[in-house]
Amino acid sequence: MDKQIKTYDVQSIELSTSFNKALKFIANPRNLPLWTSAFKKADEDSALLVTPNGELQIGLTTVVNGSGTIDWHMKMPDGAIGKAFSRLTELPNGNVVYSFVLLAPPVPIELVEGTLESQRKMLADELKNLERILTDK
Repeated sequence: MDKQIKTYDVQSIELSTSFNKALKFIANPRNLPLWTSAFKKADEDSALLVTPNGELQIGLTTVVNGSGTIDWHMKMPDGAIGKAFSRLTELPNGNVVYSFVLLAPPVPIELVEGTLESQRKMLADELKNLERILTDK
């Protein structure tokens, strides 16, 4: 039986901050460079990504819904579309859980596992950065 390659990873972190503060910060694409390692610059329409092969200018759309969903659609120069999906959930203690679904990038299937594993580790670090930024002191 062939081994099925996992093409996604789901991670979450509890943030000691209010739902509104977290939503306002995460939903603003200009804040992406503050907590992610892949984004060098970002605004409402585009982003400059840092990749192992250099910098890459992409189209960027941020889709936000007031109930806590924050998704990004990234249009690559070759026309490929990458997507990232996330959600904030308010907890009874006043904190929020931020969950993130990381999808494998559009690479050949034989590269998915290694690439996804590398991105999974990067996402864990990025969520810790976000926690440091948003934790209410």
